[in-house]
Amino acid sequence: MNAGIKRARHITFWTLALELVFAWLGPVLQIVVEFRTEGGVGWSRLALVAVGLPVFSWLFLRVVRAAVDGRTAVREVVVSGAVALVMIVLGADVPGVASEMLPFSWSTLTTTWTGVAVLGVSARTAVALTAGAAGMYAALDFLLLPGSGEQRTDLFFYLPMLALLPYSNRLWLWIYRMIIQVDEGRKAQAELAVTEERLRFARDLHDLVGHSLSAIAVKSELAVKLARAAPDQATEEMTAVRGLAKDALREIREAVRGYRAIDLSAELGSVRAVLEAANIRCTLDLPERTPPGEAATLLAWVVREGATNTLRHSAATRSRVTLRLTGGTAVLEMVNDGVGGQSADDGGTGLIGLSERLAAAGGSLTARPTGSGEFVLRAVVPATDRAHVLTEAVTR
Repeated sequence: MNAGIKRARHITFWTLALELVFAWLGPVLQIVVEFRTEGGVGWSRLALVAVGLPVFSWLFLRVVRAAVDGRTAVREVVVSGAVALVMIVLGADVPGVASEMLPFSWSTLTTTWTGVAVLGVSARTAVALTAGAAGMYAALDFLLLPGSGEQRTDLFFYLPMLALLPYSNRLWLWIYRMIIQVDEGRKAQAELAVTEERLRFARDLHDLVGHSLSAIAVKSELAVKLARAAPDQATEEMTAVRGLAKDALREIREAVRGYRAIDLSAELGSVRAVLEAANIRCTLDLPERTPPGEAATLLAWVVREGATNTLRHSAATRSRVTLRLTGGTAVLEMVNDGVGGQSADDGGTGLIGLSERLAAAGGSLTARPTGSGEFVLRAVVPATDRAHVLTEAVTR
């Protein structure tokens, strides 16, 4: 799970969890009013709030976590609903001003419960749960508070809340799941692009090697047949076979070299977009001119590997890419602030392979944390023809 998805998960979880404020607000406010109007609070009421509300909250958080994880905690929903019902019935059984506060104080429990009971279920089930909660509260309102008139105005407060809160929670959860689907789609698209590139490369090699080897096989068989009867013609055929082999080797090298070459400018733009999509602010400090071809290819590979390690092995929120051209040398630095979850060994074989390639081209690669809480990946390559020659040798 990348940093962006983790952040979206935390935001969704705590947004839904904050609804517990409503569950605590009503009963606690009722205790305060009862204390101020009647000069005290019954131990039964205090025990009900001290025990019932924590139990309800614990079950509520389990339901929310299950919903965020893509599950439906049916048992927790049923038990928390039963706890809320018991608290409403027992909490309203106090004479005087406190009991008249039933509409405001204890309705928050049913509203809060309905807000999570509708998560992870179908739209039809959500409507049934909401209607059932509304009917239950209305029945309790008439049974526990007999009378009419102003006491019934609480329904105009409760019913809109019951219609708004559960479906706003469902909207939050839907947005979070859409974020996950977008991320999975982006990963699938990247994997598809890699697969298509592998297929393209396999087709190119098949076309090159298949044609050349077929021709070599035919001419070799002909040369064997002509070896005794017509040695001169056999020699000509083997000379042609040698030429075909050289041409095939040259074409394969060109294909591999073209496959390995990537554009530095395009890679910088792609890396910046990918990092910012993962909520890592990326800044680029680039010169007006770019290094020569092979030096730019090496630096493009460094940028790609550095961005991959930043996403996989760090907890970065900021990244900075700096490229400087001084004389015949190009220096690239990638700095991020995620050193807390990253070490110099996190790059694995990727950085080792890049280091070997840069060393063969007369350059160097270092990766280390700094004392200021940052991680620095620094690549130095000669921006001269020497880099071109040595890099070409590496591809062979």
